[in-house]
Amino acid sequence: MLKITSEDIINLSLEGDDKNTVIKNLAKQIYNTGVISDFETYYQSVLDREEIVSTGIGFNIAIPHGKSSAVNTCAVGFAKLVNDLDWQSLDGEPVKMIFLLAIPEKCAGNEHLKIIAALSRQLIHEEFRQKLESLADEKSIADLINDSLKHIDIVWESE
Repeated sequence: MLKITSEDIINLSLEGDDKNTVIKNLAKQIYNTGVISDFETYYQSVLDREEIVSTGIGFNIAIPHGKSSAVNTCAVGFAKLVNDLDWQSLDGEPVKMIFLLAIPEKCAGNEHLKIIAALSRQLIHEEFRQKLESLADEKSIADLINDSLKHIDIVWESE
């Protein structure tokens, strides 16, 4: 099974007063695992992407992401926010949970789009969203996310 997230990049009580702070806090958590080699480069790639259009997809969820040479391997961080945040979401509702994607530049094609599409296919189901909201431990959430992404093939460019 593809293991794209783990307990150490899941935060069940992420604090922050705005989306940039929340992104920074979860990105630091991912950085601390060694998935990201250069924090500032990766963090800036996420902010640059966020400037294009909001990653608030609705259902109180945002999927910020960055594709960068500072990322060593694909990873998905997840957080439940302490405070609901305005994310300029498509549905105008605040965000309560985020998935933060870290994608290496050396991934061939648009791997982040495959991950976002797979997550989105799950997130349209109320049952899946309710599981994310109700699960109270990092391992259960990591297992749920990994299981929902198990069919994705990540293709790496030849080195």
